[in-house]
Amino acid sequence: MSVSPHDRSVLPDPAAGVVLISDLRVTSIGVDDCGEKLSDVRGRLRVDERLADPAGAYAHLREGLLARLEEAQDRLPAGCNLVVVEGYRPPALQRRYFEEYKDELRAAFPDMPDGDLHVAASRYVSPIEVAPHTAGAAVDLTLCDDDGVELDMGTAVNATPEQSRGACYTAAEVGARARRNRDVLSAALEACGLVNYPTEWWHWSYGDRYWAMTRRAPAALYGPVEL
Repeated sequence: MSVSPHDRSVLPDPAAGVVLISDLRVTSIGVDDCGEKLSDVRGRLRVDERLADPAGAYAHLREGLLARLEEAQDRLPAGCNLVVVEGYRPPALQRRYFEEYKDELRAAFPDMPDGDLHVAASRYVSPIEVAPHTAGAAVDLTLCDDDGVELDMGTAVNATPEQSRGACYTAAEVGARARRNRDVLSAALEACGLVNYPTEWWHWSYGDRYWAMTRRAPAALYGPVEL
């Protein structure tokens, strides 16, 4: 992944109304961890191995989130299936992803203050201190047909705002087929209590700080956890 200086137009617009995960409204929320275990997704939902790690961390989620994904699968129309790409992420990997993306933005926008770079990086990767993947509370997923062929969602999973020129934003203008598929995915997951991170159509969570902010819950249900 490389970030071009010509892509400055996709940097976050304060008027866009998107609350980023680095926002104080999110970071100020406390955590009252319920102690729920991490459960293996494999054998319960379809899993893609593109981000597989030797320990299988990517295929684990808090049980409450996984149960809601199973419910969402049942709500999808025939011939439409959830595909889990990444769930739990060890803290060291989360920190590396954030710092690497921030460094790429710094190289592309050398005049941007460090605080602004931190915010811009949080459009795509969560800062470690609030990262929902390290809590097993977030999942990156997409849809496929019964043969395992992924459906058109407008961008690839994990396409950056720069690579996609903003099309990774959930509400972005994409083709009619991709918009239908995004709406199908959103309807099923929202009905089961999950919330979306608006800069990434594939990122959904339950029980983390962003979920608590969106749902006006007094605290997050899940904090950082070890596999």
